[in-house]
Amino acid sequence: MALHNRLKEHRARLSLNQSELGALAQVSRQTISQIERGDYSPSVTLALKLAAICGVSVEEIFSLDKEDLYVPEEP
Repeated sequence: MALHNRLKEHRARLSLNQSELGALAQVSRQTISQIERGDYSPSVTLALKLAAICGVSVEEIFSLDKEDLYVPEEP
């Protein structure tokens, strides 16, 4: 299951570097880098913090492939 993200785009829109965004989110620059590369999936708490900092919903930053989503069939 791959978690895709647009964090780098939102960070650039705010004119923040990875260290600045990390400081705002209370994580390291390396954590931001790993998230942007797709090497690390953030906790729900961190994803919510990042979305709040960027002024968008979590879904505007993070997404899953459609085939990884569970959609119940209608009876």
